[in-house]
Amino acid sequence: MGKYKVVMSGKTWPNAYEKLAEHCDIQMWEGEGKIPQETLRDWLRDADGFFNIGHITVDEELLEAAPNLRVISQSGVGYDSVDVEACTKKGVPFSNTPGVLVEATADLTFGLLLSAARRIHEGYEKVKQGNWETVFGVDLFGKTLGIVGMGDIGSAVARRAKASGMNIVYHNRSRKHEAEKELDAVYLSFEELLHTADCIVCLVPLSNESKGMFGEAEFKAMKNSAYFVNAARGGLVDTEALYEALKHEEIAYAALDVTDPEPLPADHKLLQLSNVLVTPHIGSATYETRNRMADLAVQNLLLGLEKKPLVTCVNEEVNYK
Repeated sequence: MGKYKVVMSGKTWPNAYEKLAEHCDIQMWEGEGKIPQETLRDWLRDADGFFNIGHITVDEELLEAAPNLRVISQSGVGYDSVDVEACTKKGVPFSNTPGVLVEATADLTFGLLLSAARRIHEGYEKVKQGNWETVFGVDLFGKTLGIVGMGDIGSAVARRAKASGMNIVYHNRSRKHEAEKELDAVYLSFEELLHTADCIVCLVPLSNESKGMFGEAEFKAMKNSAYFVNAARGGLVDTEALYEALKHEEIAYAALDVTDPEPLPADHKLLQLSNVLVTPHIGSATYETRNRMADLAVQNLLLGLEKKPLVTCVNEEVNYK
């Protein structure tokens, strides 16, 4: 039997690519921007596996064009661009890479909060201009951090916050008793958290239910002194509402690793405000973490091609036994 055919929607790390190439014939998109859906459908017509890189849309139409597909493996955790129900319906197991990016993403999330609170980036910009005027920020010590979405990353952020002397409150679909015990975290309703927290971190998966969950009413419910951090998905936030809240100082500051739209145009009005910090979706962007993500994605892909159980299968009901 010949090698399996695998389609890659973007480049990956050399070690992961070499491991995959030992077992598969690879067709990889190397063009600028995302691979066009029409091109991807054409490539997948005789493919056995799909390595999804770059949040490519996977829907029923794409799956219909890939009758031989055994597995879809994604390097990344969030899968709002993937119709998991359609994958399940077609009997195609879909995997992501949870766990391996927790600490890197938590570092970036807390780093955004710290940089915003102490105006670190603003101080650097002033120094480059020869201006050594003192830039005043606020303490994190003694403040209350509200975490919306207390999963693995949320818990890791909470550990960093506790080490900095912050009090932890959280909201989640279900209570996290272990986090409450370990971190002295207090569960609150979403509304209570908005009123209570000095700093609010959004770490919720994007879904139809959570889309736009931070809008005009939510920002008005926050303290005028509140710091807001989004390191999950841009679509969780109503960008226009956030802009208005920052412009009219209904909240103090926003630090964003994700935006809607993404990428945010360089001339976007949000970037004209002095009380906002934006990074280009780099939550998991360390050499070590991205390599681990790629390795896990390739492991899942190779297992699926052999019709063996995937390590981290999202639609477990169609995982191979």
